[in-house]
Amino acid sequence: MHTMKKSRGARPLAMALTFACAFATVISDTASAEGRPAKELFGGMALPAKAAPSPYGSYAKGCIAGAVAIPTDGPTWQAMRLSRNRRWGHPEMIALLERFSKDAVQLGWGSGILIGDISQPRGGPMLSGHASHQIGLDADIWFTPKPANPLSAQQREDLPFTSMLEKDKFLTVDKRLWTNTHARVVVQAASYPQVERIFVNPAIKKKLCDTWTGDRAVLGKIRPIYGHDAHFHIRMRCPEGAAGCKPQAAVPPGDGCDQSLAWWFTKEPWAAPKKDPNAKPAPKPRAMQIADLPKACAMVLDAQGPSSEYEVTYQAAGGSMPGSAASAFTAPSVARVAEPFELPAIVPVPPARPAGW
Repeated sequence: MHTMKKSRGARPLAMALTFACAFATVISDTASAEGRPAKELFGGMALPAKAAPSPYGSYAKGCIAGAVAIPTDGPTWQAMRLSRNRRWGHPEMIALLERFSKDAVQLGWGSGILIGDISQPRGGPMLSGHASHQIGLDADIWFTPKPANPLSAQQREDLPFTSMLEKDKFLTVDKRLWTNTHARVVVQAASYPQVERIFVNPAIKKKLCDTWTGDRAVLGKIRPIYGHDAHFHIRMRCPEGAAGCKPQAAVPPGDGCDQSLAWWFTKEPWAAPKKDPNAKPAPKPRAMQIADLPKACAMVLDAQGPSSEYEVTYQAAGGSMPGSAASAFTAPSVARVAEPFELPAIVPVPPARPAGW
């Protein structure tokens, strides 16, 4: 009897010790996370947060819950650079890419599209390559069509980009590479109502301004930006009901073939910043921390993930979504409350940069 009483009395103590150890582990993990750059935390996640699809924050400062993966191979697309694990996005983005891939084929774009980076499984800052692509609403499309013979996984890692610009001329599209089909594909991407912007190199924007003979209203969505000469960048607007998503300021009216484009062909965007010989060395930029992101991103980072990638891989038309992942496609029914904001520049540029890029 004495032994029984001792055993019963020990149980609460054992439970308390177990709870204390678990709590200490959580505190330790939190402290560790707070000291690590957000890009390391989000870049280390292999699978998304299992939740309703919800983008939080802005395109260049946020995260996403409930992301789904586009299959590595589809009838009219292939995902590139698979080792990066950046083929995750909001379900509406993935559905748009599927639709666009079919439309591109109808326009004569080979056997489909090659898809570059979309987002990481839980969005957030990336270890390399992008400042945006953080909330599952951005996607890069190569200016190289999908070949008739599918690319192997290794070929997708090794295939080089093909710039549409002449190497020995300033901001000049290479006529040997650029075709009317290229133009039609870019304009088609911009034509969807859920697409807010398409980013291309200034030379490509100018080429479209000089040669496009169709409806020019959609040209205003096509915005000039540094780089983007071997791929173009699709940006979707915040989905309806995505309360945590911060929309970018609206694109200015017009076709964009104006002084805002002409600015890119001056010396100013490309001039090195003037250095003050008397100025102190600038401090090293601080890496973005989890505390710099929307508060929801800490929960997204800590949320439970699915049991497998298959469970949260988007099923193309004609397929079926596993029942266990059906909840990932239930959009939240809350009104949008975020206010528009001015997106920070992806790279440092002179302050006279035109508005609405």
